[in-house]
Amino acid sequence: MQRTVPVLLTAAVMVIAAAACSGGKSSSSSTTTTTTASSPAASPAPSAAATTSTMAKSGGAMKGGAMAAAGNGASVYNANCSSCHQANGKGQPSVFPPLAGNPVVTGPAAKVIHIVKNGLSGKIMVGSATYNGTMPPWKNALSAADIASVITYIRSSWGNHASAVTAAQVSATK
Repeated sequence: MQRTVPVLLTAAVMVIAAAACSGGKSSSSSTTTTTTASSPAASPAPSAAATTSTMAKSGGAMKGGAMAAAGNGASVYNANCSSCHQANGKGQPSVFPPLAGNPVVTGPAAKVIHIVKNGLSGKIMVGSATYNGTMPPWKNALSAADIASVITYIRSSWGNHASAVTAAQVSATK
């Protein structure tokens, strides 16, 4: 039972994230995830350290001290963000903006913290591309520590080079 609860919680977060990115439409993958997660034989989700280590070996994640600062950022990203922004951070053309090479991601921390906490909707430009969608607010779904970890992760992945973000910064940003 102790292994089932975290797996079910992870599955629930993934279903919510998928629903947020799909406009509330269900997908067969969320059903499969829920069914698999509720099985007593389901294996636990990979640890944050294992996920981060795997990402680093693949060249998709951070290097050195920034990896430690991100904590479970890779796991939070994979569970909540990658369905829209993709595992490689390149987004989906005309649908979801890239995080890789995005000056908002690597700019002042307060701006990206505000976006992750409160969501974003309406027309934005990233490079020469225009996006006009909605990103859900994560402040009620993720802790300040998880938001800090995922922002640190995206600010240090895919060629991005920006400072780490702390839970205190997340809490202080409106």
